[in-house]
Amino acid sequence: MASNSPRRRELLAGLGLSYEVRVIDGIDESYPSNLPVTEIPLFISQKKANAYSLADSELLITADTIVCLGNHVLGKPKDKAEACQMLAMLSGHTHHVITGVTIKTTEWVHSFSCTSDVTFAQLTEEEINHYVNNYHPFDKAGAYGIQEWIGYIGVTRLEGSYFNVMGLPVQRLYSELKKLNVKI
Repeated sequence: MASNSPRRRELLAGLGLSYEVRVIDGIDESYPSNLPVTEIPLFISQKKANAYSLADSELLITADTIVCLGNHVLGKPKDKAEACQMLAMLSGHTHHVITGVTIKTTEWVHSFSCTSDVTFAQLTEEEINHYVNNYHPFDKAGAYGIQEWIGYIGVTRLEGSYFNVMGLPVQRLYSELKKLNVKI
């Protein structure tokens, strides 16, 4: 697994797979400005996978998750003000969470993406500030973790994979690994 995300590691461990974490810092996560929003996470997961050299018996999993409201991509907030702004934008609306996953060996590369639709209740400024001040969601796309307080009080509807919203669509990953005849 090539990810610094504690959530992705927890989700992968939940599948009962033994794995090690290998991370190359500073991989360029830019993408072409004309790339459709729905293709951004897949492009970045493939870019991450291409940065790694593998031994014959290794299998690498990379992933990238974005939150988008319409065609506006909400990345990781740089500070409290940006986190509050993002949550205010999501408040009362449905947004998409898209994760791109790439599975790579020395012999082949396989990629897929998964989309979940998340609807938020109308959040008050006090609720947004409480969440940002207490949970510091600066390492999360869209400035929130569905598994945290804001998900408990704010998410009114979810279509798709809950685990995708956390950062790794584990059911789909399991299914793809089985299709690829990877021993699980």
